[in-house]
This record gives sequence, structure tokens and C-alpha cells, in this order.
Amino acid sequence: MRKVMWRYWTASFLVICVLNKLLLISEGSSSDHVSSSSSSVSAVIMFGDSIVDTGNNNNNILSPARSNFPPYGRDFIGSKPTGRYSNGKVPSDLFAEGLGVKELLPPYADPNLTPKDLLTGVCFAVGGVGYDAYTSKLADVPALSDQLEKFKEYIEKLKGIAGEEKTKMILNNSIVFVVLSSNDIANTYFNSISIRRWQYDASSYTDLLVNYATDFIKELYGLGTRRIGVIGAPPIGCVPSQRTMGGGLERNCYDEENQVAIMFNSKLSSSLDYLTKHYVNHDARLAYIDIYYPLLHVIQNPTQYGFKISKKGCCGTGLIEAATTCNSLDKTCVDANDYVFWDAYHPTEKAYKIIVKDIIKSLYEVHNF
Repeated sequence: MRKVMWRYWTASFLVICVLNKLLLISEGSSSDHVSSSSSSVSAVIMFGDSIVDTGNNNNNILSPARSNFPPYGRDFIGSKPTGRYSNGKVPSDLFAEGLGVKELLPPYADPNLTPKDLLTGVCFAVGGVGYDAYTSKLADVPALSDQLEKFKEYIEKLKGIAGEEKTKMILNNSIVFVVLSSNDIANTYFNSISIRRWQYDASSYTDLLVNYATDFIKELYGLGTRRIGVIGAPPIGCVPSQRTMGGGLERNCYDEENQVAIMFNSKLSSSLDYLTKHYVNHDARLAYIDIYYPLLHVIQNPTQYGFKISKKGCCGTGLIEAATTCNSLDKTCVDANDYVFWDAYHPTEKAYKIIVKDIIKSLYEVHNF
């Protein structure tokens, strides 16, 4: 009888051990999946324009490219306008949050930045900027080169906080995003008072932009960054303001702008492929990230994504208002979640969330970040 009982308890104990081990393996594989896509990212560092600016242009009163006033930030934390060009969070925040780094990506211009803020990344983007320095001049904002100079300053601050070796590790393990070209295409090349249209045909101008982009990426790589995601041009001709300006009475997409965006994206993608094969080390990741077709699909099929309106913005008439022309004098829609666009140029937080979620997924599944 004792032998039978001993065998029973021994068998039961072994079964329990096996089940516990299987449970630990299952839990371990689940946590490993989370860590591979989040905790391995030390910081998020953002360069670009108003799509990702989180408040760097707030004090530039000479520039019309500002958004630190109502109704911007209507659905942000505390309903506070912070210089983000949307009703709530913008891609900078959503990337930082989605990659498991922090909830919000602060602007580098914030005078209240803490050492922790710096260690986990900041945003250098400024509304109105383009790859082309002339684009920035038209918007009365510093050229893209200024973001690079501020990044160098930031690296020195990191060294002061964490030391040389840890700074190198942070840069190696950070993910850097570059989000530019919309202003170059819409506000410079298709601007009737711009000289660029007379200096370059579309092919030559997109060559110029890609050359500027390539040089910028080389600079970032030279400063120690090893994972760089470069987001291409959106279907800029389909944003509300461009429909109004070039889409005729029916406000169709401004096809000429879209064709230039497609041309630029193709050349940018090829340039990044070349850099990957011939310029950077094997440990680096340079990714061209397509935004054109995912956003176009949302615009063309709004109800599939829970939207009702994609041809107008939530602010004012929704036809032309953006930045300083979308202000407290303008009425806004009741529910921004019904709209793909917040103003006539920038998407809503809800639209950004859809696009950013897909980008983060592609970083790991397609680009091996």
C-alpha cells in the first residue's frame, strides 16, 4: 500500500513539475516577445517637420508654422496645446509609447528637460522644415542643419550625464526617425511664388531632395546612430488643403503633387538600399518606411477604419485652415475620431495611431530592427 501511495505522489509531483515548467516556458516566451520589440530600444530620437514636432517651434513668433494655441491639443492630456499639430498625440509620442520607451517624446527646446528625458530620447523636429533649406526659409524656421547641430549638442549632454561608453550604447540601441519632404513638395515646389519650380523639373528636384536626405542620414550614422527609419512622402495631394488648392471644383486629390511624392519615394528607397549595401556596417539598419500607400488607403476607405470624413479637417471649414490659421476663432467638429484629418494638413491622433502601429510592426517583421 505504501509503495502504491509513494508511486502516486511521485507521479503527481512529476506532473505538477512538468506543468509548471511548461507554464514558465510559455510565460518566458511571451515576455521575450515583448522585450524583443520594446525594452531593447533605449531611446527614440526624432527629426523632421510638423508631423512629428512636439513643441520646438513654440517661441518662434515670426513663423506661421506654430500650433501652441487652441484648438490644437483639444484631446491631449489636460486639453493643453503644446505645439503638437493635432488634436492629441503625434507620431513622435506614439513611436515612443509603442516601442515601450515612454508615453510622450518631449521637444528638445523644452527648458524643463530632466536627465531621464535626455537619456530616453527627445524630438528635434520643427514645423515648416524640409530637406531643402529654401523650404525652411519660406516658413521662417531654422534649416534642417540646425536639428543636426542640436543633436550634436544633445550627445555632449548625454556624455555629461552618462559618460562616453553609455552614450555610445544609448545611440547604438536607439531608434532614430526622419520625417520630412511634405513641405518641400507642397509648400516649396508647388508654391506659385517659389523659385524652385523654375530652377528644377520634378525629376531634378526630387534628385536634389534625395541627395540632401542621403547626406543627412550619413551624418546621423557618423554620429553613432545605428537604427534609422526614414519615412517617405505621404500622398500629399490628398490632404484637405491640397485638394482645395489643386483638386478642382470637386476637390479631388492633387495628382501632380502625388506623382512627385511617388517619384521621391522611389529614389529615396533606392538610396537607402545603396547605403545599406555600400556605406554602413553590417550591424546598422537603415529602413525606408512607406507612408504613402497606407495613408492613401485610409483616406480612400475611411469607414473601414472607423472614420466618417477624410476630405476635410475637423478645424474650421476643414478646407484650408492649418497652423496659425486654425486657431481659437475657428469652430471644431464635435468628435475628432470621425475625421482622418485634424486640420487641413495634419491627421488626427486616431489616424496617426493606425499608421504608427503598422510602422512599428514592419520595423521588426520586415526591417529586422
